[in-house]
Amino acid sequence: MLEQLGAPIVDSDVIARQVVEPGKPAWKQVVDYFGKQILQKDGNLDRKKLSKIVFRDFEKRKKLESFTHPLIYDAYVKQANEIMEKDPEAIIQVVVPLLIELKLQYMFHKIVVVYIPQELQVERLAERDGISREEAANMLKAQLPIEEKLEYADFVIHNEGSLDETKKYVDDLWQSLKRLQITYHP
Repeated sequence: MLEQLGAPIVDSDVIARQVVEPGKPAWKQVVDYFGKQILQKDGNLDRKKLSKIVFRDFEKRKKLESFTHPLIYDAYVKQANEIMEKDPEAIIQVVVPLLIELKLQYMFHKIVVVYIPQELQVERLAERDGISREEAANMLKAQLPIEEKLEYADFVIHNEGSLDETKKYVDDLWQSLKRLQITYHP
C-alpha cells in the first residue's frame, strides 16, 4: 500500500531468495553445508525443507544466516542507492522481518511495525505458506514476539481488521512520513 502511494520498496525477503538462486555463491555454500537433499529437482532450494531444518536447530539457522546475511545487506545497499540516485527525496520502505532481532534498527530513520495479534500471525503464516500451525509457530519463535516489537516502533499499522481499516492506517502513516520529510529536508 505504501508503494502505491509512492514509497519504493526494498524487500529483504525478496533479496534473500535472490542470493540463493542456483549458481550464486550463497546457493553453493548452503548446498555444501546442508547437502543436496535440500534441493528441488530444478536445482532451487526447497525452502520448506530448509525451513524445517533451521527453525528446529539454532546453530544451523545461524550458519545459514552467515551465508546469506552479508549478501542480503550488500544487495539492500545497492538497491537503496539506486533509488536515491533516481530520486534523492524518496521515502524508501525497507522490509526486514528480523530487523530488531538482528539489531539493525540503527540503520533506519523510522521503524514501522505491522501489527496483528500473535495467534492471527500464526494463522496467516500457515495459510500463506501452506504449512501447519505448529510449523508456523516454530518459525515465529525465531522472532521477537510481535508485542515486544511494538516497543521499537515509531509507527504502528494495525492489520488485524479489514482491508479498508488497514488502508486508513497506511494513508495516515504516509501523511506523517511526508510531514517528516519536510522536517528532514527544509
